[in-house]
Amino acid sequence: MTNEDDLKLILQTAKDQAAAISRMNQQLWSYAEPGYKEFKSSKALADALAAEGFSVETGIAGIPTAFKAVYGSGRPLIGITAEFDALPGLSQEKGVPEKKEIPGQRYGHGCGHCALGAGAFGAALLAGKWLKKSGVSGTVVLFGTPAEETGYGKTFMTRAHVFDDLDMLFTWHPGDSNMAMAGRLIGNICARFDFKGVSAHAAAAPEQGRSALDACELMNSGVNYLREHIIEQARVHYAYLDVGGKAPNVVQSHASLLYFVRAPKTSQCREILSRVNDCAKGAALMTGTSVTMKIVGGLSDLIPNSVAQQILSDAFMATGAGDYDENDFATARKFLAILPEEKRKAVIKKGAALNGVSEEEFAEKPLMTKVIPFDKRYMNVSYPASTDVGDVSYIVPQAQLGAATCIPGTSMHTWEHTAMVGTGIGDKAAIAAARAIAYACTKVFRDPEVCRKAKEELLAETGGVYQCPIPDDVSPEDTITD
Repeated sequence: MTNEDDLKLILQTAKDQAAAISRMNQQLWSYAEPGYKEFKSSKALADALAAEGFSVETGIAGIPTAFKAVYGSGRPLIGITAEFDALPGLSQEKGVPEKKEIPGQRYGHGCGHCALGAGAFGAALLAGKWLKKSGVSGTVVLFGTPAEETGYGKTFMTRAHVFDDLDMLFTWHPGDSNMAMAGRLIGNICARFDFKGVSAHAAAAPEQGRSALDACELMNSGVNYLREHIIEQARVHYAYLDVGGKAPNVVQSHASLLYFVRAPKTSQCREILSRVNDCAKGAALMTGTSVTMKIVGGLSDLIPNSVAQQILSDAFMATGAGDYDENDFATARKFLAILPEEKRKAVIKKGAALNGVSEEEFAEKPLMTKVIPFDKRYMNVSYPASTDVGDVSYIVPQAQLGAATCIPGTSMHTWEHTAMVGTGIGDKAAIAAARAIAYACTKVFRDPEVCRKAKEELLAETGGVYQCPIPDDVSPEDTITD
């Protein structure tokens, strides 16, 4: 079989499996489960792959909703990651261009992980069927990776050495355009600060009290000054977990803060967190209280790999964007119509330029239908977002693509995206991602030498060193906040 034969086989198999991939997107969208509680979603994916002849192992890394499904034998060993967790406060009726929650449902797929899971499932399915027909040596492994949004699922799985044996890894993410993602994403460490003081009557005997809440306030003030003296690309933000009660006339004996530290490299996050901790210690000293810091979550910066990205980009260029139909464009037009006039004009103008059509044409079909080729110039650009794929990227060469599940300009983590990704738009994007990733897998199976080149590039970047940002004594249960 030639590359052209491989492409034809992948495209035909994608057509044959389109209904199954679409059903999976709809199924996961309807479940809309929170991180580490995606029991229905995880089971739906694992069961569907087992029915297709994959060997499935559940509960990997000690996480009930994590799994791996394996097909084939020998090397190369290619991984694909599937996410399927939803977000709180984003329940929304599908296809409805106004905020309308589903009764009794609080979570929604505002980041599109329903389509992500369905597309990854489809990619593994197509790659498995290609392996069976071609007879070429190779193994495809779909990893069910829970709690990307709030629980650092892949970080825990990387810490448990789940991905160590892979030669390459592919994934994707819903968005408003079609391209191989070239840039870097920043690291993030999450730490909890618990202050302990002494309660007292705030009017009758304030001298006997030691306020934990005062300590929190002073810590925050110190960190505000610290922000002036850290790198410009870093971000430090916080939330109160405990304010010590509701009675102002009682000196608060306990209070707690949760801090996020973000920076382009995880090593920078550690350095900044150490200084944040000094602010906490100083606040405790000033108030006569005590403080303990516990890291409760974290993820590494994402390292792009040009070898893997080029393979995935070439595959995406060959297989094409989503095959949207008039129903999909009609849905897109409804969401375009609710934008403020100036934003609507800007979306149409930009979309028309990128799609290579007139503004009138794009206004009628306001979805990205072109694939933007990979551009190495963006390899060292850091974007202010984080993902637990970053931890995997320290272990194995990885690449990911974005496929359009919404109209241009739509933000992730919004009810608008929940509404659109649950329609045929999300279905078509999942199918497009599936066939692109599967075709990329065939390229690696045909030419295992690319794995060596990709690993050499990764080794030059990391020196073979990975330090998990989450300590060994922290478990997934420690990250659950809802």
